[in-house]
Amino acid sequence: MLAEERREVLLRLIERRGSVKVTDVAEEMGVSAVTVRQDVRDLAGRGLVVRVHGGAMSPGAARAADVAGPAAARPAAGQGDVLGLIVPPGGYYYPEIIRGVQDAARAHGVRVVLAVSGETLTDNQEQVRRLIAAGVDGLLLMPRAGLEPADVAEEWLAGLDIPVVLVDRRVGGQAGRLEQVASDHAHGAGLAVRHLAGLGHGRIALVARAESPNTPLIREGYAAACRALRLPEGPEYAIDPADGAAPAEWFEEFVEVVEAGGVRAALVHNDLDAVALIGFLQARGLRVPEDLAIVTYDDEVAELGDVPLTAVAPPKRAVGAWAVDLMRRRIAEPAAPLAELLLRPELRVRDSCGASSGPRRRG
Repeated sequence: MLAEERREVLLRLIERRGSVKVTDVAEEMGVSAVTVRQDVRDLAGRGLVVRVHGGAMSPGAARAADVAGPAAARPAAGQGDVLGLIVPPGGYYYPEIIRGVQDAARAHGVRVVLAVSGETLTDNQEQVRRLIAAGVDGLLLMPRAGLEPADVAEEWLAGLDIPVVLVDRRVGGQAGRLEQVASDHAHGAGLAVRHLAGLGHGRIALVARAESPNTPLIREGYAAACRALRLPEGPEYAIDPADGAAPAEWFEEFVEVVEAGGVRAALVHNDLDAVALIGFLQARGLRVPEDLAIVTYDDEVAELGDVPLTAVAPPKRAVGAWAVDLMRRRIAEPAAPLAELLLRPELRVRDSCGASSGPRRRG
């Protein structure tokens, strides 16, 4: 069936029934929900139907619903696009991204329906199923990192029959028609290494959260920058709350190396761990930046530390805003080229790196 023929059939269905749901029509016509949504937009653009949340109404049915008043059990006629947003639970990293989504959605009259990512792949699949059944026009997905099995998770995401933008998440060869927008964490780590090397440090440690989904990319950028500058890679220390150790034990080995003069500079992920590390260093009579220059990764609370922390700041709010913009473009132009955006972090220099505390030192 040609597109114009299909839209003629859809128009007759809406006129006959008064209102339809996109998912029901897609099943009846044997086409995707994405196709039906685009047909509804086309017909609404010509003034032939009225778009509502999850479907469409004939102009007559919409007028009758308006006459019935706000108590009528009906979707709001003329409502803008509705996007489902799935985010991981807890943590201080994601609220800024969510605020970016909110700001962009509010500016463009887009409604966002929020869900919290489940523990398992099955949980996430059910959440997505419910959002699609509720009639969302697209999905902004920030699923919990490490969903297993990974290949099945990627295959499922790539096969979703609705516009999808991954937010601060990246997939590889099985991306399909997924679009992606994320902070370039590898670039951010490289900024930190180059800054510390520019201050004269020839050996830069990496101290990073084992469970963070950003750690592999931070490690990648750290290693690449060390190689490019001909610096030795490491030492590397993992912060792993899951191992049952007390916080003091996470840093014990590293603090001993600093005491011995083996390391004079470090990239630490994240801010809270960097603040805790400074406390342990001070308890041993060590000073920041005199005995250890620190650049932290995140910049959520970096400037609040006893020693304000130089920090790499991923553009979290911009990631959320770009995700909404990508989705709006995809909904309006389904045939437009697919996009994968990496937004670069910036380095914010404060006291902890020693950039303004005297001559450069060699590590």
